[in-house]
Amino acid sequence: MEKIKGILLTLLGGICWGISGTTAQFLFDNLHVDTQWLTPVRLFYSGVILLIYCFWHYKTAILTPLKPGRDLVVLLIYGIGGVAFSQYLYFLCIALSTAGVGAVLMNVAPIPVLIGSCLVAKRWPYLYEILAIVIGIAGVFLIVTHGNFSDFAVSPAALLAGVGSAMCVAIYNLLGGHLTNKYPVSLVQGWSFLLGGILMFGIFQAWEISYHLNWSLFLGLLVVILIGNIAAFNAFMSGLAIIGPAKGILYGFSEAVAASIIGWLFLGTHFTGWDFLGFALVFLMLVIISLPNLVYTKKIGR
Repeated sequence: MEKIKGILLTLLGGICWGISGTTAQFLFDNLHVDTQWLTPVRLFYSGVILLIYCFWHYKTAILTPLKPGRDLVVLLIYGIGGVAFSQYLYFLCIALSTAGVGAVLMNVAPIPVLIGSCLVAKRWPYLYEILAIVIGIAGVFLIVTHGNFSDFAVSPAALLAGVGSAMCVAIYNLLGGHLTNKYPVSLVQGWSFLLGGILMFGIFQAWEISYHLNWSLFLGLLVVILIGNIAAFNAFMSGLAIIGPAKGILYGFSEAVAASIIGWLFLGTHFTGWDFLGFALVFLMLVIISLPNLVYTKKIGR
């Protein structure tokens, strides 16, 4: 039952990211929001909201992760090198291309996550893990391209941003367990968001960028902050603590499915037969990683 809870939480996190990614593309395309403004604002206010919540529940104990030592170093790497820069590079990739391209490139993250997990566990990858990654990436690719591969043109800058985002995603997936085993997920995320937001504000001097706050911008910010950061990361990292990074990252493929459905509902996107094939492949991937003991138990190289 606990594993089912972990699976559902990671799926929910991926769905929330899909909603957020589609919303971010709307902000970029229609309101011309700059990613160098959106990323720090999103991080900073997410951190403030979560730490207010944590102070209400944990009082001065919210300062414990900041004590000098190994945990603080891991928190800084996790929060800045993982969470903050994964968001900036992901949004940058979307701004340079589309939410779909960003989703495909970021979803290569399971590869370094699997490699890292295997190195830590001192084992070879299982066949079902490799198969699930290949099927999942293929499914996401079909959903994004609608089967029209010639339209999937990616600039070098977008490619670099997308792959960089994937590497940052791998960092926070592999390091998250060290922190969430000791501290509440909301506390870890609160400090990660706040520290990352402060750094990003300083790097991009976001206070010099201003926008007229209308309802579209306000609601878009609410979505990327409350759903895309607070809900998504807390759900995903809570699930990751239960089922581990190698499996948890694969359930994040639900992001592409959610983004497609949101695009269909609100942005007029149409589904094709290739989309449904992509959905089927992602579903097959979920089945494979959910039932690992049924078939694929042989290790490569053994």
